[in-house]
Amino acid sequence: MTDRLPTEFDDRWLLYEDPELLVLNKPSGLSLLADRDSAINLWSLAEQRFGPLKLVHRLDKGTSGVLLIARASALQRRLTRAFNQRLPRKTYLATVTGHLELSGSGRIDLPLRRGRKSRYRVAGPRETIQRRGNEWRCTADGGPAYDAETRLRLAAHGRSSTAASADAARSYLVLQPKTGRTHQLRVHLSWIGYPIRGDRLYGSTQQRLSAVGERLELHARSLLIPGLGTFRAPLPDFWQPASG
Repeated sequence: MTDRLPTEFDDRWLLYEDPELLVLNKPSGLSLLADRDSAINLWSLAEQRFGPLKLVHRLDKGTSGVLLIARASALQRRLTRAFNQRLPRKTYLATVTGHLELSGSGRIDLPLRRGRKSRYRVAGPRETIQRRGNEWRCTADGGPAYDAETRLRLAAHGRSSTAASADAARSYLVLQPKTGRTHQLRVHLSWIGYPIRGDRLYGSTQQRLSAVGERLELHARSLLIPGLGTFRAPLPDFWQPASG
């Protein structure tokens, strides 16, 4: 997590630029828009550097990685339609607490609904979530909800020698959200029992109170936009499956 917020745009964040589009590698710990914690945000810094910009999609404050920003209204409309139609292919990297056993690709199909204090939750009791093979579903109807689907693949297992014993085991996951719900990846992984390291909103009580994951270990690695191309961010510092 960023200890000291920047006061100007860092050109190292810039992945791609043309007259209509900016692609940034958003840093973890810097809010995209102004929030209650600080008026300093990525949007204002980017507009100071590039002039008026147009919002296309969002990343959580703690999430790093590929962020598309439109500079032209026509491209903003085109990208907004694409996201609404779920055409972009998004790939994230995450490190979670626990030793997740997974053979091949998995699927989390758990609808979400709003909870309290700006949180989201699975639309059904936690105890009704069942795993069958590589798929997680909720067996109870929790009422009105937003469909939410995440594909996942295990990259590696690891273990930290510096973390508390309960949080030492970790799993490196490659995630592809098929829907784009707020906090979807964080809620899905938390509710199946493998919270993202550094998630102080949805992590376990012990994780929220410990120093495990100084940042939210969630990174938007790549974003494929049909007809526009694929944009990639560098690997984050926490992604070290070979040495874990």
